[in-house]
Amino acid sequence: MTDQYVLDLQEVDEKQVTVVGGKGAHLGGLSRIEGVSVPGGFCVTTDAFRRILAEEPSIDEQLDRLSRVNPDDLEGIRTLSAQIRQAIEAVAVPGALAGAITRALARLGEQAACAVRSSATAEDLPTASFAGQQDTYLNVVGPTAVLQHISRCWASLFTERAVIYRRRNGIDDRSVHMAVVVQRMAFPHASGILFTADPVTGNRKVATVDAGFGLGEALVSGLVNPDVFTVRDDAIIAKAIAAKQRAVHALPDGGTQEVAIDSHQQEQPALTDAQVVRLVRLGRRIEAHFGRPQDIEWCLVDDGFQIVQSRPITTLFPVPEAGDQENHVYVSVGHGQMMTDPMKPLGFSMWQLTAMVQMHEAGGRLFVDVTRRLASPTSRAGLLDAIGRGDPLIRDALETVLERDGFVPSLPDPSPGVPPAGGGPAPIETDPAVVTELIERSQASVAALERDIRTKTGPSLFDFLLAAFEEHKRVLGDPLSLRAVMAGMDATWWLNDKLREWLGEKNAADTLTLSAPGNITSEMGLALLDVADVIRPHPEVVAFLQGVGDEDFLDGLAKLPGGAEARDAITSYLDRYGMRCVGEIDITRPRWRERPSTLVPVILDNVRIFEPGAAERRFEQGRQKAREKERDVLSRLRALPDGNRKAEETKRMIDRVRTFIGYREYPKYGIVSRYFVYKQALMKEAERLVRAGVLAEKEDIFSLTFQELHDVARSNQVDGRLIEQRKEAFRSYHALTPPRVLTSDGEAVTGAYRRDDVPEGALVGLPVSAGTVEGRARVVLDMAEADLEAGDILVTTFTDPSWSPLFVGIAGLVTEVGGLMTHGAVIAREYGLPAVVGVERATRLIQDGQRIRVHGTGGYIEILP
Repeated sequence: MTDQYVLDLQEVDEKQVTVVGGKGAHLGGLSRIEGVSVPGGFCVTTDAFRRILAEEPSIDEQLDRLSRVNPDDLEGIRTLSAQIRQAIEAVAVPGALAGAITRALARLGEQAACAVRSSATAEDLPTASFAGQQDTYLNVVGPTAVLQHISRCWASLFTERAVIYRRRNGIDDRSVHMAVVVQRMAFPHASGILFTADPVTGNRKVATVDAGFGLGEALVSGLVNPDVFTVRDDAIIAKAIAAKQRAVHALPDGGTQEVAIDSHQQEQPALTDAQVVRLVRLGRRIEAHFGRPQDIEWCLVDDGFQIVQSRPITTLFPVPEAGDQENHVYVSVGHGQMMTDPMKPLGFSMWQLTAMVQMHEAGGRLFVDVTRRLASPTSRAGLLDAIGRGDPLIRDALETVLERDGFVPSLPDPSPGVPPAGGGPAPIETDPAVVTELIERSQASVAALERDIRTKTGPSLFDFLLAAFEEHKRVLGDPLSLRAVMAGMDATWWLNDKLREWLGEKNAADTLTLSAPGNITSEMGLALLDVADVIRPHPEVVAFLQGVGDEDFLDGLAKLPGGAEARDAITSYLDRYGMRCVGEIDITRPRWRERPSTLVPVILDNVRIFEPGAAERRFEQGRQKAREKERDVLSRLRALPDGNRKAEETKRMIDRVRTFIGYREYPKYGIVSRYFVYKQALMKEAERLVRAGVLAEKEDIFSLTFQELHDVARSNQVDGRLIEQRKEAFRSYHALTPPRVLTSDGEAVTGAYRRDDVPEGALVGLPVSAGTVEGRARVVLDMAEADLEAGDILVTTFTDPSWSPLFVGIAGLVTEVGGLMTHGAVIAREYGLPAVVGVERATRLIQDGQRIRVHGTGGYIEILP
């Protein structure tokens, strides 16, 4: 049977989403899998939906109006979507279409009970399930009722929840069409949901089954708690049998009804153990067919399972491709780099090519495989110690994996007498000239890169860049640079450990490192205060900046009184720091030099909040506090037994930390400086490819890996479909939360702080900058939208160096991501801000405007009444 408007389920498969929608396409694919039973039925195609819309021209006008409604105008969306639904339901089904549906229904049995189910073209997709966004009607009997409910399904494309869901997923209302699936009704003893991967942990080897009596509506609507079975390797490893007091059953004349379950049956399992295992095997077959974990709706009819829906589980974090069947443990790079947002392909591929260790991509994020280092007892101890100092949650997650028998292989330590690979770092003198030399080396390398790249274009540019990446890694791996960084970090840890042991002081190094010299990132924040000093005396300049709406504002400044000085101050700042931006490890992110308007709100805040000379005053105040702390600590140490020795050792470490801790930020500055040079060259190449008609727009290069872009430069050909697929995938990755630790089974392992020394109800994190502060929480997810007042506490997901200009105006810091030596922690200590990082879900648990108390020494936050 072939018809423009009606197709039998047996005629369709998963490639025909545009014809029969996501649900219809998946059901067609399911019906072709050997051993899988799908209730018979047919699909009313998207052509039928388009025909209905054409019958009522006013719908087109209403869709235009809906497209212009602000996404945040929920009342407007509610009103217009209701009008569109009413218009669709009012359209009489044309005779040819009604006839095709009636004939198909006759083949099922004219008075057969049917399920009438919406099937949108944007539904059951790998990146967006749209679960529950459109309508389903059960136990519909007779042609008149079926036609009426088909109309309701068409109209349900414009339920308020479906329209809002599309807006959030970047899907245009006009790009989506509705098909309808009509199937013979199943009358099950039990029904429910099967997830072929654990939907909570993501473990692909664990399946979960939710089961209840009667129709599945009782579970979906939350009417009853289901029985829950957990299955691994054909064995039930956990089960919880619920008291199921009610069920939904079909009525003889159509429709459904809630019924009470007999008391003796309520706590009986809806499925036997054997049935559960059989169902999971069926699910594995379906998963193999579709090539990804599935969320499957099933019915048990006469001891046989019927599958009534299967869709991808869209919430699972992807697993890096390993190319083998071995177990792997991956640690997130983004949590260490303070950038957990997804990266575009050009961004993550260039980070891979310039990194010192091999990195694997999944979900637009990068991970390092630490399996081999965990396998040997010696390297395991070193890895856990290093990671634990930075992020205790990652250490705890790794220890959780290690506790599982056999997941991480056990390898022997190196033979006695064989030194560890690389050995320990050579000692380094406490000499400021070392830092000066390292900075000069880095500057010379960047200057040579800028000079030599100017003449390169086409394939020769990419050959040059591949060589430049090797120089990049040579500079990054400079042994002297690594020793200088470690000297500052080791001295910090020594001071914290010893002064806690000797004087009972927590995090003493936080005060001793205030205003340490040479910290490029803290200097960046203070330098923007100097820019504000230039602008503050000129009211017309301030008023002009308040109205900035584009990136050409610097040209307009010069026409105002004081504008030339203001422009020169901003331009000079951009010359030094314009290569920075939020998420700067992703080369595709717009830099401050490319989008200087990003800095305007921060400059205006500095003008409003601070007095002239604030930068110099703040730096000097920090230096004085550090000196006072040093005198106090050394004086108290000398009063202890063996006090002179302890004081001398401590003095050496204070000098050492102040010499080297500021340099901790410079290597990242060098990397980002080089990245901006690479980017400028690649954008010129993109312009060439646009002029040649190869690319539609310059930014298309962001959706290609470096290697793919190299091929495009050689061939002058590109796959436009690949670019569109990459853009869609990138949009979907924003909905995924990257785990700190991920296994090859797909399990996202979350660590815990396991502390009992915090008040009840407090949010626990990692203490990274000492002190206690109370104030108004400002939850800021985008630096450009920050609206801070003096005394506010910044609460955000993560901060990289680009956030440092905000730090000069706040009283405290809370982040969801971070460690003891990540950039936000280092700068918080530089500025003397109490800070707690690594606070899980802080931006959701703390409401914007709430008063909170940050315990930067104790590592927790109290939400105040």
